[in-house]
Amino acid sequence: MVEDVVRALGYLTLGSRLKRIGERLQAQTQILLSIAGIDIPAAQFPVLAALDRLGPLSVGDLTQALGVTQPGVTRMVGKLEAAGFVKLQRETGDRRVSTITLTGQGRRLVEHAKRAAWPLVEAAVADACAGPSASLLAQVAALEDELTAASLEARAERVRAGGREDAHA
Repeated sequence: MVEDVVRALGYLTLGSRLKRIGERLQAQTQILLSIAGIDIPAAQFPVLAALDRLGPLSVGDLTQALGVTQPGVTRMVGKLEAAGFVKLQRETGDRRVSTITLTGQGRRLVEHAKRAAWPLVEAAVADACAGPSASLLAQVAALEDELTAASLEARAERVRAGGREDAHA
């Protein structure tokens, strides 16, 4: 058996490992969505969920709500618009600004997903995350907060300057 180098390198490759876990979760979520009769990519559901939860949003607000890049949001919105799940309304004063809203078809899809798939996906992921240590979600939230408080670059500079590796910003 070949060594799992990404796993073995620990913190050095944590980003790659988290990405790998994310890709696996999305692929397995896709299967659960398909079983529920939902045929859109799992990666697009955060957009639908944000619009359902927060109401109509600009691309900038949607980018902030999801914590992803503007080009990524724009691509997802374009695909969801082409499928008829969202619509873009251009602001009359500034044609560069668009508001994204769920269409009736999009609202029906979200309601179906809330009943038939999302609770099952959430329960299955929670089951996979259950373990003897602190909550994985709490640990991920803490990591996100730490990376917001001080970038890896700033932390590396502290280490180079002789500061403690575990010191906070």
